Amino acid sequence: MGTERGVAESREAADKQTQAYLPDFCAAGTILVILIVAELVAILLTLVAFEPGAFLTELSKMSMFVLWLALLGAGVLCTIRPWAEKQGHMGAFVVCFALLEVLCLVLAEITWQLTRIFAEAVIIDSTHGEFLLKTFAASSIVIALAMRYLYISSEWRRSVLLEAQSRISALQAMIRPHFLFNSMNTIASLTRTDPRRAEEAVEDLADLMRANLNARKDRTMLKEEIETAVIYQRIEKLRLGDRLRVRWDVDALPMRALIPSLTIQPLLENAIYHGIELLPDGGEVTISGRRDDDQLEIEINNPIAQDQMRRTGGNKMAMSNILQRFELAYGQGAEVHVEEAADHYRVLLRFPFEDSAQ
Repeated sequence: MGTERGVAESREAADKQTQAYLPDFCAAGTILVILIVAELVAILLTLVAFEPGAFLTELSKMSMFVLWLALLGAGVLCTIRPWAEKQGHMGAFVVCFALLEVLCLVLAEITWQLTRIFAEAVIIDSTHGEFLLKTFAASSIVIALAMRYLYISSEWRRSVLLEAQSRISALQAMIRPHFLFNSMNTIASLTRTDPRRAEEAVEDLADLMRANLNARKDRTMLKEEIETAVIYQRIEKLRLGDRLRVRWDVDALPMRALIPSLTIQPLLENAIYHGIELLPDGGEVTISGRRDDDQLEIEINNPIAQDQMRRTGGNKMAMSNILQRFELAYGQGAEVHVEEAADHYRVLLRFPFEDSAQ
């Protein structure tokens, strides 16, 4: 129970991160982007007040001021981010805007005072009030635009999360009626010949339905995903008997790794429904996996009948769902390869390793 609670908490934390309003200002990549944008703003402000022969001098002064403001602002937002996120979108906007404005005005006042002390080294061609007013006006526009960008970025991340969850719901609804009918018929026949196996089949079917209905998160542990697929395999084994053989070679995979929910079970279902079930003598489905540094690979391979094909498009629909959910989850960091030959069908999944314990 403790492990399950820890996994659930890590999933909840991941969901909160996905819906976060503010980026991680402590990350080196975010700071680099902030510095680049700050320098572009400095160049723009210098061009607005361009004077022939003084561009580099004005740019150096403007860059010093803007870059210091950007670094200090990133440090402040890095510190208050966990608290600001709890205030909601509007609250986070007001808090961040106010703090950055105060920081900007404080830095402007320090700069002005340094100008008075070191007048020969630093020159500001404005009065005290004008300098503070210009700083306040320019910083208000830049900060407001930045906050607006963060809001749009947050809404985009939220829409991506909701779309990923809708893909999972679509897969949940794709448990084919024929599978349920066949399973119930198999269980009904076993109640007369082998009541113990019938009871086990009912429990497996209940576990499978529960796993599908409870798959509300966009990611799940690889161990849980494989367990769901094995339950499905046991149910189909009761119906197909020795015609169905499944070879698992996944010992090299870290079972704590995260994977998009409902990935392996639909692929195994396709392999059986579109492959093994159509072969008179059945066949073997091979599910193998390995880890390659920070990448995981899972391969599902099954034989197919050369002269038979299902009329339904369930195979393509399931693959389309998986392709889109992998793209949503990993972007360009994942690959889904499909190889359809005359006598076999092969799916290769390659995606980044993410530890559920982190």
